[in-house]
Amino acid sequence: MCLPRSAAKPLLRRTSITLFLLCAFVMLFAFVVGPTTRSTLSTVSSTTTAIPSSHCLLAGTHHNIAGTHQGSAYKKKWEMLSKNVRGSIPYLFFQDSEKFESKNNTECSLTNMFKLLDAGFFNYTEMLEIIKGVKEFNQPIIKSNRKLVASTNGGLHNPSCLVFNPHWGNDQAQDLRKKLNIPSLFGVQRPKSEEDIAFMTVLELGQLIKTKQITSEELTGIFLKRLKRYNPVLEAVVTYTEELAYKQAKEADELLAKGVYLGTSLFCLLRIWQSSSGGVCSGHGNNLFRNGLRMGPLHGIPYGLKDIIAVPHYKTTWGSRSFKNQVLNIEAWVYKRLKSAGAVLVAKLVTGSLAFDDIWFGGRTRNPWNIEEYSTGSSAGPAACTSAGMVPFAIGSETAGSITYPAARCGVTALRPTFGSVGRTGVMSISESLDKLGPFCRSAVDCTVVLDAIRGKDPDDLSSRNISLDDPFSVDIAKLTVGYLDDAEMEVVHVLRSKGVNMVPFKLNYSVDSVQGIMNFTMDVDMLSHFDEWQRSRQDDNYDAQDQWPVELRRAHMVPAVDYLQAQRARGKLIREVKESFTVDAFVGNATDWEKVCMGNLVGMPVIVVPTGFKMISDPPPLNHTRRRTTITTGIYSPPEHDHIGLALAMAYQSVTNHHKQRPPIDDLEPNDSIPNPPRATIPPRQLPG
Repeated sequence: MCLPRSAAKPLLRRTSITLFLLCAFVMLFAFVVGPTTRSTLSTVSSTTTAIPSSHCLLAGTHHNIAGTHQGSAYKKKWEMLSKNVRGSIPYLFFQDSEKFESKNNTECSLTNMFKLLDAGFFNYTEMLEIIKGVKEFNQPIIKSNRKLVASTNGGLHNPSCLVFNPHWGNDQAQDLRKKLNIPSLFGVQRPKSEEDIAFMTVLELGQLIKTKQITSEELTGIFLKRLKRYNPVLEAVVTYTEELAYKQAKEADELLAKGVYLGTSLFCLLRIWQSSSGGVCSGHGNNLFRNGLRMGPLHGIPYGLKDIIAVPHYKTTWGSRSFKNQVLNIEAWVYKRLKSAGAVLVAKLVTGSLAFDDIWFGGRTRNPWNIEEYSTGSSAGPAACTSAGMVPFAIGSETAGSITYPAARCGVTALRPTFGSVGRTGVMSISESLDKLGPFCRSAVDCTVVLDAIRGKDPDDLSSRNISLDDPFSVDIAKLTVGYLDDAEMEVVHVLRSKGVNMVPFKLNYSVDSVQGIMNFTMDVDMLSHFDEWQRSRQDDNYDAQDQWPVELRRAHMVPAVDYLQAQRARGKLIREVKESFTVDAFVGNATDWEKVCMGNLVGMPVIVVPTGFKMISDPPPLNHTRRRTTITTGIYSPPEHDHIGLALAMAYQSVTNHHKQRPPIDDLEPNDSIPNPPRATIPPRQLPG
């Protein structure tokens, strides 16, 4: 750029004055600092690179020096320099106090460190929070996993349990579906009250529809009415799919009018379809025959889906305010299966925000058995709505306790099936190696019916498989040996023993002591990979519960890839040891013990949660004549791909008990009822003990 002549002379004069003042400042610095410091500066300069003039970089230089192979000598010289410079005019020029210097030094150092990890978008408070989490949480897990699986070089032992499947899923896999001997019900009569209808099982409702004592449209209306009545109290529904529900119910009724009941064998259905006229079956019927599926007795039965499962033309919010207006025109695989079975979707039910706990953008879901408690999560809506008779069954999901915790809290029967049993296309993912879909129902029989309808190979989900489901109705439980843990509900043990089961004390042994840490590393890092953009765009600042995913996903940035893989190798070791230790056909134990939740999910083990009783509430103190209760449940665990064993045992237990038939007192709302804040009931923290 050229300057006019009139401006050149004043600029030259100003430049000369500036140079003069700069020289004077340097001379003053030399005089004040003194010969010792000048000597030290000279010594350090001769042995290291030049000290940066930026105070931020200057503060961190001694860390870099100390890290070299001559670190101790350099560190000593640096400390001498710092001692002499501290108190000089230039030092005071840069800093007003030691406190200000310390904070700025730390902030600059942390900022540079996070930039190296391509994570420089965190603010100073968040960086300190992450560092604290790394020290208290990450480091013990890393050390434990390294000790377990990384003491021998070469990778010849303890290989990772993660195996890449190169199969593209285009060919037709062999269908291993086996016909189940689902019991036939006779003489089922329609109750007089809608309340009684709402608490009937899937099989009982199916019999009412089949015998034309009630239509699917009428049944749909009953459950939509209950959803709208109790949702203001329970905060368990995100979206009513009313228009879709009545459309699907009408199709189910029209099919039945033509003699088509989607519980009939495929051969008979084909013959009925060929002989029928008209095209009223363009929805369910075409899907049924196009897919060639033999479905169970869900014809015309209403149900709900956890709102991480996509349904075209309806919001799929994932429970998060960041996505509360999101519409995914994707038809989830599990929704396709249920639609082909003739089931009727009446609502999208609450998931905790991004499938964590029970807090979502619209509130917090409550426990129907005690509305001053929360339901836990993240399958909060499916558990609460099934418990309250707002739907006959619902589909939830679990990565780490999201089926078992809310089922136990709300007192419903629920199944976490073997990993890979149910396809997950169209479902929000936390971790591909952990996520599972499963049913919340009134009974173990209903869980069997629903699982049979939704299981199978999903061509777009490489982890899903055609896992054979042996018939739980044909299991001779007298031939089974079942263990019970120290925390098992003994009533279950006594009942099963009275039914002829060989019940023995049992303990599952394994040497892996970082099970909970492996779960967290796997879940958090995988989750971060799925929501990286969400975090980087700082939408996590608007997350509905700041002490949940935001903290965990920030900490996940500090898990090195090598230690993530070491965790998977440790997971492989856990799987092998659990397999060797599983010397019984099944075992009974606490369904919500965090160690067992982590172990079961890492192994891919199925568990069915079964209500086993109730006790008086103690917190808050019970009201006079209150029917509110705390539910008691247990878990029946079986080896992977042996879901039928757990289901058969649960059926045997429920055949002589009635805990699963009890109804929660959601109508017992008194004028002075209060909702506690903060909540009294939360999921245990995801961290290692001690």
